[in-house]
Amino acid sequence: MNFLPSLSKTAGAEEDRGRKVPPRFPNLRQRNDINVPKKQKNVFTTFPPCVNIYVGGGWDFPVSPRVFNHDPCFGSWSKNIRTSRPPRCVHSNSIYGGYIQMAQKVQFVETVLRDANQSLIATRLPYDKFAPMLETIDKTGYYAVECWGGATFDVCLRYLNEDPWERLRKIRAAVPNTKLQMLLRGQNVLGYSHYPDDFVKLFVQKSVENGIDIIRIFDALNDTNNLKVAMEATVKAGAIASGTLSYTTSPVHTQKKYVEMVKELKEMGASTICIKDMAGIMGPKEAYDLVSAIKDAAPELPIDLHTHSTTGLAFMTYLKAVEAGVDIIDTAISPFSGGTSQPATETLAYALRQLGYEVDLDDKCTKKMADYFKTVRDDYIKDGTLMPKSMATDTQCLTYQIPGGMLSNLLSQLKQVNALDRFDEVLVETPKVRKDMGYPPLVTPTSQMVGVQAVRNVLDGQRYKSVSKEIKAYCRGEYGHTPAPIDPEIQKMILGDEQPLTVRYADTLEPVVDKTREKLGDLARSDEDVLSYIAFPNLAEKFFEERKAKEENVATYSIVEC
Repeated sequence: MNFLPSLSKTAGAEEDRGRKVPPRFPNLRQRNDINVPKKQKNVFTTFPPCVNIYVGGGWDFPVSPRVFNHDPCFGSWSKNIRTSRPPRCVHSNSIYGGYIQMAQKVQFVETVLRDANQSLIATRLPYDKFAPMLETIDKTGYYAVECWGGATFDVCLRYLNEDPWERLRKIRAAVPNTKLQMLLRGQNVLGYSHYPDDFVKLFVQKSVENGIDIIRIFDALNDTNNLKVAMEATVKAGAIASGTLSYTTSPVHTQKKYVEMVKELKEMGASTICIKDMAGIMGPKEAYDLVSAIKDAAPELPIDLHTHSTTGLAFMTYLKAVEAGVDIIDTAISPFSGGTSQPATETLAYALRQLGYEVDLDDKCTKKMADYFKTVRDDYIKDGTLMPKSMATDTQCLTYQIPGGMLSNLLSQLKQVNALDRFDEVLVETPKVRKDMGYPPLVTPTSQMVGVQAVRNVLDGQRYKSVSKEIKAYCRGEYGHTPAPIDPEIQKMILGDEQPLTVRYADTLEPVVDKTREKLGDLARSDEDVLSYIAFPNLAEKFFEERKAKEENVATYSIVEC
């Protein structure tokens, strides 16, 4: 499709009035003698044109600002006519003989294997629970399946007794045709503190070797110094580096700042940009404006929007983001959708098709997936893992800005100490702690740190009476530059006379990979084992010992049988 915009004032509406034109485009005129059906009543008023766009098939399209402003298929292009950037889509309609075939394609990332279950059931979804559906998932037509990273690594070792690397390899074998995506916490990788650069580089390399195609890389503070090493390692490994904005609102988080960050990520080698709205607080207007601004600044980079249904805004937010030109949206198959999870895959596919967008998902496959995961969900409801509060809409989060995974973790913490009745107090305390800490976006690990501190403040009956080691490290600057300065009185209370860092924390760390290889010896069978140990030493060592004991027991049993 060739776009040749010009600032012509040729009206064109007065020619070929008897010919049929798409009712959405009343000023469309035919440039030659192509036979088309006669007259059709137009549903739009003819506006004074300002731009002629050649859309192929012999059609010349004079466009007015009002058409661009009010037609969803054009997004915000009217604001940028002088840039000669073409409209992002024109809905296709075969009734017009194929002369306009420009439907915007919207692609989907399925989150049921990672963020959906992390948000609803604290990642307690073992491989065997979803393995029967992997072949179907592979046939559904997703842009990607998010299946690894985030909390999955920790939970595999801590609760599920699974090797997270083996889990990834099995998913890769069962899903050969769809891109696999993981979430990486920048310099934190999958842990809760910063690691040396040699560990980050090797972890990225091994993730790609074991099957990952897309690495979504974010930093809890949006400090690009914490993204650079992981971004460069991803590009070097041949995977797609998805540079990520951790979206939040505060006096210091502005659209201008986000666009500046996108430009930095582009320079680092980002192939796509992800807007990660972990709390579900992005409204439809904010989505439209931010996506439009990023498209204007970096039109060649596809944008993936990730949000949660926590506040009830997600469906509206996605539709306006698509209208502004977003390319990919994150959704969850319906039984694991809603509440603190993502909006339902099937619902959005239906709505977008109805609006004229192109969606490649196979409805038979999504139906089969939904039928299967309903049973899985119901089991978690029965055993109490999936709590009603996680499935509900909570508009309070528009004030408290607590992401889905953080909400379920807070509920779990309070339940363990029989203090669920203090939940509302914790919700009120959380934004206060966030302000004290310089308005960090609430995403792992800052969400856990802020949440745990809010719980402590409430249960102790005194603010900052007890402080976690992570909060102390945060105040020292080990997590990077905070969006706004930490409250100096709180920082002094926590650090005493200790001075915060003035350099990137990872630059102060010694390389760790070779030393760990030597330390583990035969206990580590591969570099993947070494990486697991560095990330979670106690959990990994226990897992290695249990793995060895299990294999020895199996071998002994076999010999006795013989």
